[in-house]
Amino acid sequence: MGEDDEAAAQPDVPAAEPEAGVARRGPTWVILAVVAATLVVCCCSAVIGVGLSWSTGLLGGR
Repeated sequence: MGEDDEAAAQPDVPAAEPEAGVARRGPTWVILAVVAATLVVCCCSAVIGVGLSWSTGLLGGR
């Protein structure tokens, strides 16, 4: 028996899937993008709220 016979005798061994790692990275980037977008929205709304409060005199302290 040569090496070719041994390779043919093991058809149950799955071939390596190089795309499996790439496929798992997609959802990670989507989650990070959603988290980043959420942080941007929250920070911008906080800045707008502080700006409105300051402009109306609510943060004047007098």
